[in-house]
Amino acid sequence: MENAYFTVPVPANEPVRSYLPGSSERKELKEELNRQSEQLLNIPLIIGGKEYYTEKTNRVVMPHDHSHILAKCAAAEEEHFQLAIKAALEARTIWEALSWEHRASIFLKAAELISGPYRYKMNAATMLGQSKTVYQAEIDSACELIDFLRFNAYYAAQIFSQQPGNAKGVWNRLIYRALEGFVAVVTPFNFTAIGGNLGAAPALLGNTVIWKPATTAVLSNYYFMQILMEAGLPAGVINFLPCRGKDFSSRVLSHPKMAGIHFTGSTEVFQTMWQQVGSNISNYTSYPRLVGETGGKDFIFAHPTADVDALVAGMVRGAFEYQGQKCSAASRAFIPESLWPLVRPKLMLEIQSLKVGDVRDFTSFMGAVIDKSSFDNIAGFIQRARESAEAEVLCGGCDDTKGYFVQPTVIQAQTPYTETMVKEIFGPVLTVYVYPDQELAKTLQACDEASPYALTGAIYANDRLAIAEMSAALRHTAGNLYINDKPTGAVVGQQPFGGARASGTNDKAGSALNLYRWLSVQTVKETLAPTKDIAYPYMSEA
Repeated sequence: MENAYFTVPVPANEPVRSYLPGSSERKELKEELNRQSEQLLNIPLIIGGKEYYTEKTNRVVMPHDHSHILAKCAAAEEEHFQLAIKAALEARTIWEALSWEHRASIFLKAAELISGPYRYKMNAATMLGQSKTVYQAEIDSACELIDFLRFNAYYAAQIFSQQPGNAKGVWNRLIYRALEGFVAVVTPFNFTAIGGNLGAAPALLGNTVIWKPATTAVLSNYYFMQILMEAGLPAGVINFLPCRGKDFSSRVLSHPKMAGIHFTGSTEVFQTMWQQVGSNISNYTSYPRLVGETGGKDFIFAHPTADVDALVAGMVRGAFEYQGQKCSAASRAFIPESLWPLVRPKLMLEIQSLKVGDVRDFTSFMGAVIDKSSFDNIAGFIQRARESAEAEVLCGGCDDTKGYFVQPTVIQAQTPYTETMVKEIFGPVLTVYVYPDQELAKTLQACDEASPYALTGAIYANDRLAIAEMSAALRHTAGNLYINDKPTGAVVGQQPFGGARASGTNDKAGSALNLYRWLSVQTVKETLAPTKDIAYPYMSEA
């Protein structure tokens, strides 16, 4: 091991490319979109650095053209779970012993590969497989993923440098060990960056990983796995295991060496996993670390002094970018009666201008929702709202003839406790409750109490005293609170992301707070000149 103390370059956020008409980046991305659209990829499992193909496969389709198959993906069978556990445990000793700067270099190299030669490949896969527009893909599968890799390495170096004080004749040290076992990683469809970071963060700190990607994001996730391998990731450190969720839970989560879970997905699934860990708690070598970011019912709360144009822009972008399929997407809005006559016509006019369609058409503001199950769920909420006496659907609709398209939908609710004001929908549906101006405090309380979630929220106001009052009232309603901005778009290194209550463990992805969860610290006290005395001075009578 080298005897120098290494510092990681201070990271800066990856610049977002614009893909303007006539630009070379736009041309190259469109060429990559065409290339990926014309191929049929066969995606394997990757266990211990080896590829495994299975008879049972899952189709990877374009959500905006669901008859178009992009790939077939292998589905893990019984033997593959055992192989993955074995590979992760065998790789663990060498990987943890590898000096941290060598581990960090792998992920820093992966960031450079994404920033350079593989940017368009990652973005095109995210656009086609997850129906993201060019901008939504760029800020996700390029910029945010790159930022996670660079900032994590930087934060890790800072953590390792933190050491305790010393008394005379004593040298105290902290040794930052990996967890004793492997980390089970379950990732969502909606962010390629989250898919990459959930496995990369614990691996950076010396842990080995078994990664279950979402079937609907497996194309971009597979390309990221290939990039990690090209960057020098040793075999068995991260094992890529597409499979059914219930198979992963029954075969991986109950293993005695399962040392932690890094999860993003639904609240219900995470709670089920937590219950499973609890029922197996006496069988584990160590108490597993459980880190999860789950559901949300994110809000926009406007004060009568809010800027109407800024408010409308925040509502449209916050609710409808990426079809509302962000954990942070605005799903409910509280608008004062005095502003609603100004907000409503502007909101309807802006929504009418939004183009919903194929993301390969760069004039599209929105693509399709991820799959048939999601489409049916969202359509059900809209239909029940149409039939409800407590709600009015102001605009919106659904059509899955060619793609799983849901138009931007706005519902006006008569009470802050109606279904679409309370339950997570995960689609382009914004429910508005118009409150009497004089009932600000009462409505703030309803915003706090009506939903079990606490992920993101936004306040719009120009009165500073009102901002202070609203922030205090909504203190525990959001892990990420935005003032005069939409509740989406957290940037690594600027707004660490995560929520509490039913929204997760609030371990703040993209910060040192998350990395601490994947370390097991050993304290070492070395006495340089040990005493030979047994009796203490106070014991003398003289």
